[in-house]
Amino acid sequence: MSRWKAASIHLSLSLLIGLIAAAVIFGVWYPPPFSQAAGGEKLILVMLGVDLVLGPLLTLLVYKHGKRGMRFDLAVIAILQFSALVYGVSVVAGSRPVFIVGAIDRFVIVSADALDDRDLADAKQPEYRHRSWTGPYIVNALRPENSTERSDLLFSGIEGKDIEKFPKHYVDYATHVSPLLERARPLGSLRERPGASFLVDRWSARNRQIADVVWLPLVGRGGDFTLLLDRKNGRILDVLPIEPW
Repeated sequence: MSRWKAASIHLSLSLLIGLIAAAVIFGVWYPPPFSQAAGGEKLILVMLGVDLVLGPLLTLLVYKHGKRGMRFDLAVIAILQFSALVYGVSVVAGSRPVFIVGAIDRFVIVSADALDDRDLADAKQPEYRHRSWTGPYIVNALRPENSTERSDLLFSGIEGKDIEKFPKHYVDYATHVSPLLERARPLGSLRERPGASFLVDRWSARNRQIADVVWLPLVGRGGDFTLLLDRKNGRILDVLPIEPW
């Protein structure tokens, strides 16, 4: 077997593993339409790039049919590639979005590594006390009615830890969507943003069956985007790469 054939086989196996990893990451951890806003695309491309290049390239460089110690060399390459893949997956997993939080007048993507275990334990709903591995929960965060809690939240926000980082304020999105819809703006106002009219018109043409669409800002690790909602029920429709501020 030539080194090129060995490298090709290695590349094929790496590609298969990469496709499986990408399916899990994009299909479960970073689901559409939040993938880009969650900042997963860059992390995943780097991870898969290393996985697809590192192993096959090393195989191409060191492989020689009949060479003494070849099996040991290939085993070392496999260990290096596997270690790089595990490290990459761990970084991607740690940054995965676990909550899409309606926070007063915007939505915020909250990643697994952004939450404190003690804050998670304070969540009123059992499902909000852990970091999901099966995709993010969509929730709303309501301001506390207690004046002391409001004051504590204000000072915490000044320090950079706002309401979306406190699961004890999370409530079911479907039954508490009204406060968000009251602050949402009509789709027509989004056309005024620089470069937004084309994206809005194209989306509207593809979704003519949805009559009343509103929007709110979406804040994520990958940047600030625009999230579209159905005004009737608050159903999340899509995310557009439009600067919302």
